[in-house]
Amino acid sequence: MLTRTAVHSIPVAVAGALVEHNSHSPLSVLVVEDEESARNLCAEVAEAAGLRVRTADTTEEALEILDQAPVDIVVTDLQVPELGGLDLLRHIRRHFPQTLVLIVTQYGTIESAVEATRLGAADYIVKPCHVEDLRAKLDRITHALQLEHENRVLREELRSRPGFGELVGVSSRMQRVYQLIEKVGPHTCPVLILGESGTGKELVARSIHFSSSRRDRPFVPVDCSALVPTLIESELFGYVKGAFTGATQSRHGLLEAAAAGTLFLDEIGDLPVDLQAKLLRALQEREIKPVGSNERVTIDVRVIAATNRDLEDAIRKNQFRQDLFFRLNVVQIKLPPLRDRKNDIPMLVNSFLDKFSPAQRPVTSISEEAMGRLMAYDWPGNVRELENAVERAVALGSGPVLTLGDLPSNLQHGTFERRLGMDDLVPLEELERRAIFRALRETSGDKLAAARLLGIGKTTLYRKLKEYEEPNKLRN
Repeated sequence: MLTRTAVHSIPVAVAGALVEHNSHSPLSVLVVEDEESARNLCAEVAEAAGLRVRTADTTEEALEILDQAPVDIVVTDLQVPELGGLDLLRHIRRHFPQTLVLIVTQYGTIESAVEATRLGAADYIVKPCHVEDLRAKLDRITHALQLEHENRVLREELRSRPGFGELVGVSSRMQRVYQLIEKVGPHTCPVLILGESGTGKELVARSIHFSSSRRDRPFVPVDCSALVPTLIESELFGYVKGAFTGATQSRHGLLEAAAAGTLFLDEIGDLPVDLQAKLLRALQEREIKPVGSNERVTIDVRVIAATNRDLEDAIRKNQFRQDLFFRLNVVQIKLPPLRDRKNDIPMLVNSFLDKFSPAQRPVTSISEEAMGRLMAYDWPGNVRELENAVERAVALGSGPVLTLGDLPSNLQHGTFERRLGMDDLVPLEELERRAIFRALRETSGDKLAAARLLGIGKTTLYRKLKEYEEPNKLRN
């Protein structure tokens, strides 16, 4: 049996931490247990946590409840009558993939609990257990659900904004990027996007295009670093039949192909200097001369350029034309590296889970330990590196929850600790303490925001702070 340890004396602060996750829309829990005392105890703990509770003593009754209305969490005994807990779990994973399942099992049947986890259970708890254990499990699950819900709402909000569907992030630095996109979108002036590799420069260019009156016209991306130097001119300006060996027919260049639309020149800093002069002339005169032709062709195209290079330094080294820089740099948008907007990582991770999770084996969440490791890493490859890491984890993972073991080896083994400014040999408890207090500093002492930044529950954060016995002068 579950051990009853003063349910009604659950600390208000602890219960409040759980309620806070659900203050706007309380989560629902279904307790499936044939033993009345254990069923009532689970229900009371869930109610104290601010959850809406329903109960059932058979799997048949549980299935009727699930068919009536969605349920966020199911707490079920493995030995419940009718189908049994494992078959109930299989049914839920197949028909209600958004519902998380907490398995309750008898001591001595851990193998069944492990099997349940493999089948997709969010967690398990062993009888006899204490109220504190059950409360902690529910806290972790409700936190994961609430975070997933918030991220889903934010993603939908971004998708509803014209052109912003692929951009993910709500940090202050990304909000400034969105504001610039909204302001510059309706105009036709050139835009220069700066940022490290993998920060999403092409996504910003597409957002500008689809926020403009040219949204129904072509968006033509060109990777200047990938073009063969001897063919760049013909690719950009086109050519006429017989212009060179192999030119068996005339062909429009990319500047003409983007007629009345947008041409995105990615890695503009890699464009050869002699071609820079011809591009500048084309932009100023709004006309081009195809290779081998004596006639000029008028063009109507908006140019957005991007680079990860320091163009001002390239100008000083005579590697980039200053006049072209001034022509392109009418409006400048600088994208922050991922290490400078780490509070966007949970939202990005959930977005990538939606993108890569297979329908037949959905991956719905990520463990706190794995999320903590993602938050600690500096991501030199930025969002692209994070996306690749999540795609790999989804492909190699075995359950609905990504764990630390599913992440790339450099993240699993902590080979990046030097980037955090830590000593070679530091106890894990000290690493944890530093991470927590750094998160509190970055969130100005907001514990809920710090907990989200770290990927842990607020209750866990309070417990850790108490363990460290640090003076608690920060605001709640």
